[in-house]
Amino acid sequence: MANGRLLEAAFGPAATDILKRTEHVHIVACGTSYHAGVVAHYLIEQIAKVACTVEIASEYRYRDPVVPKNSLFVTISQSGETADTLAALRLAKQAGYLSSLSICNVPESSLVRESELVMLTRAGPEIGVASTKAFTTQLTALAMLVVALAKHHGAGPERERTLVDRLVELPGLMEKTLTLDAEIRELAKRFADKHHALFLGRGTMHPIAMEGALKLKEISYIHAEAYAAGELKHGPLALVDAQMPVIAVAPNTDLLEKLKSNLMEVRARGGELIVFADPESGIEPSDGVTVITMPRHVSYVQAPAIYTIPLQLLSYHVAILKGTDVDQPRNLAKSVTVE
Repeated sequence: MANGRLLEAAFGPAATDILKRTEHVHIVACGTSYHAGVVAHYLIEQIAKVACTVEIASEYRYRDPVVPKNSLFVTISQSGETADTLAALRLAKQAGYLSSLSICNVPESSLVRESELVMLTRAGPEIGVASTKAFTTQLTALAMLVVALAKHHGAGPERERTLVDRLVELPGLMEKTLTLDAEIRELAKRFADKHHALFLGRGTMHPIAMEGALKLKEISYIHAEAYAAGELKHGPLALVDAQMPVIAVAPNTDLLEKLKSNLMEVRARGGELIVFADPESGIEPSDGVTVITMPRHVSYVQAPAIYTIPLQLLSYHVAILKGTDVDQPRNLAKSVTVE
């Protein structure tokens, strides 16, 4: 299929041979890029049927990993100069991996120069310290990797075509999601006097919740945590009260009914719920429950990029209300080039 061949070629001339031989993917990254990698873990195993592990670069570089046969080592970084990620790549070259792939936004960076395969995210300069468009382009690049892997691991032409079509639809869905901006700006007013927030998601929405919590704490300085919603009863439920908003992301997936049960647990403890939900989710607004209706017909492969946008907007508007520096949060740097 023409689109599929072009997609695969975007990773480099050696990509076809390497992806055919890949039996395991090991993703290493830091911060926001790590969250993108966790999303990819779900997609690679569920869609491409290839085993995948994800690791924080600062942890990977200080252990002695066991490398499965024919493992592809994937690094993700906006700058391509992240010290821990770059050190991890250099160690991986000596560890017996099949090959290395960098997903990066800066073509002249060290990470790009030292990787065999490269996918440039082409997000353009991102001035703010807290990554936004860098993250959504990383998700898109990783989704392209999923399609390319699936092609060589059992996905037929029709399945490949469907996956490519879903990626082509992403810009239009993003435009629809951005129309929620005014509604989210109003919602942000309810966070101005809050000190804590809890983000919940299941499946690929768990790392999206992690990224939503990270954005809120980075630019508004509100303490925020994210949990897989099924973990509520294993500790976080003790924190839930009327003073801590609970933000949930609820696309229409196989895990939706499980998530609804978790949200009922929050309401039973008097928690205030804010749910970004598919219009066919069956989640309705009520006392203590605010529902922001997302675009309909968002597929599994599209949902991570689409559902992260309102969380980014929420963090942005809360930070503006609190008067913090959205572009230059205290104590942080755009490119972490030292340990």
